[in-house]
Formats: sequence, C-alpha cells, structure tokens
Amino acid sequence: MKELHFTTQIKAAKQKVWDTLWQDATLRDWAGMIDPGTYMVGELKEGNEVQFISGNGYGVTSLVEKLVTGEFLQLRHSADTQDKGKQERAKEWTGGAESYTLTEQTGSTTLTVAFDVPPEQEDYFTANYPKAMERIKELAETK
Repeated sequence: MKELHFTTQIKAAKQKVWDTLWQDATLRDWAGMIDPGTYMVGELKEGNEVQFISGNGYGVTSLVEKLVTGEFLQLRHSADTQDKGKQERAKEWTGGAESYTLTEQTGSTTLTVAFDVPPEQEDYFTANYPKAMERIKELAETK
C-alpha cells in the first residue's frame, strides 16, 4: 500500500471541524464525495470497531487504535466487507491505517488526513479525496 496525505486550512474552530468529520449527516455528505452513500456504523471509541459502508454495500471494518477527541483519530483497517459489512471480501484494504489530525491556531484549523491505499486505487483517491477535503472545509465554515 501507498500512504497518501491531504491537508487543508479551515476557518473554523477545531471542535467544529471534528464535528463536521464525525457527525452522521456531515460525514455522509463529505464521504459521499469519495464513495456515494458512505456512512459509519459504530461508536468512535478507542478499542471499538467501526464500519464504513458505501452505497453499494462494500466497506471496511476498522479498529479505533487511538482517539483524542477533537484532535486525533487513528484507524487500522481489520477487514474488507460486502453485504453492508456482514461478509468479508478481498483484502485490499486490510491492515491499512487512516489518521485524522486537527491543529488549531487563532481560530483556524489545519486538518491533515493520511491513509494507506492499494496501488490500483491511488489515482482514484488522488483525484477524489481533495473534493472531500474541500467539502469538509465548506461544511465546517458555513454550518
């Protein structure tokens, strides 16, 4: 896998950006820019597993490895799934990591996202993840 990094400056407090990332309605909005219909199942709590399921029923089950609410989230993908998370499938994402880091300075937040991506998906995410980052920025600055 290859690690990709994306960073954006958002004119909003860190907590506002965090809420934009992880509240159901806004997560569905920005994550849908990458994979339409994406939603999260489970609670973001260190040691918990959560699932990210797309509109086509495919997804990934991830362990919340480290969580500092409002500042940092580290996920480790433990299984690729299908049938809305009920069945395992090919292991292209299994073992990959994904992190979200937020730092605030004078009312502006820097959001940095880093994640491992299978080589055959690199071009797709390089083209589409910046759209999601822009949507996160729009939602956090206007809501």
